[in-house]
Amino acid sequence: MKIALIQSSLFWENPKSNRNHFEEKINAISETIDLIVLPEMFTTGFTMQPNDVAETMQGETITWLKHLAKAKNTAITGSLIITENDNFYNRLVFVFPSGEIQFYDKRHLFTLAGEDEVYMAGSKKLIVEYKGWKICPLICYDLRFPVFARNVEEYDLLIYVANWPEIRINAWDALLKARAIENMSYTVGVNRIGEDDNKFQYNGHSQVVNFLGEYIMEPIEAKGVFIVELNKGEQLVTRKKLNFLNDQDSFELK
Repeated sequence: MKIALIQSSLFWENPKSNRNHFEEKINAISETIDLIVLPEMFTTGFTMQPNDVAETMQGETITWLKHLAKAKNTAITGSLIITENDNFYNRLVFVFPSGEIQFYDKRHLFTLAGEDEVYMAGSKKLIVEYKGWKICPLICYDLRFPVFARNVEEYDLLIYVANWPEIRINAWDALLKARAIENMSYTVGVNRIGEDDNKFQYNGHSQVVNFLGEYIMEPIEAKGVFIVELNKGEQLVTRKKLNFLNDQDSFELK
C-alpha cells in the first residue's frame, strides 16, 4: 500500500483556507497513491471553540473530500469537527475513492485542554477494510491508551492523526514505536507543524514505523508530502515467525 503523509501548518479556525491548502498539496501528487493521511482537525487546528467552525456530514468539507477522493482515485483520512444531534465530535473520516465514508469519533478526549467539556467522546473502535488491508485509525490522545488500540482484530495498519505539541514530542515518538511493537503492526503517525492561536508550537515528527518498531520513515520536522510503500506480506511472515499476538491478554472495555 502506498501512503502519502501530509505534514503542514494549519490556518486557525478557517476551513476554507485549509481545504484550499490541502487540495493544492494533494493535486501536486503525481504518482498513484492508495491512501492520503491528513492531521487531526485539519480544517481548523485544535480549537475548543467549535460553534462557528463545526460542520455536518453533509457539509462543505465532507463534500470536498468525496470529490477529491474520486478525482484522485484514492482514499483520504483525517479528523475534523462535526456537529450532530446537538453535540460536537472530533471525528475522523475515512473517505473511499468511491465516495463511501466510514468514521470514528475520538474516544480519549484531551482533558488537559478541556476537550472533554466541549466534545462528545466516541465509544466504538473502527476497523476499515480497504484494498485487502485492515486499518485501525485513531486520534492523537488515543495514543496514550494501549488497551483500546490492542490488535484483537488482526489489523494490518494503525494510524494516528494528531495535533501533538512540541513540548511533549518525545512521548509521541516513544509511544508510536511502542504501539507498533506491541501490536506487530505498521504504524503511521501524522502530526501538524507551526504555531496555533493558543501559542502552542508543533514540530511534526510525522513518521512510519514497522511491525518490529523500526523506522520506515524517520520523524520529520519539515512541511511536505511524504510517500511510503508498505508490504503486507513481510508483516504476515514476521507475525507467523514471531507469533506474539497469540499470547496477548484479553480485556473488556466499559
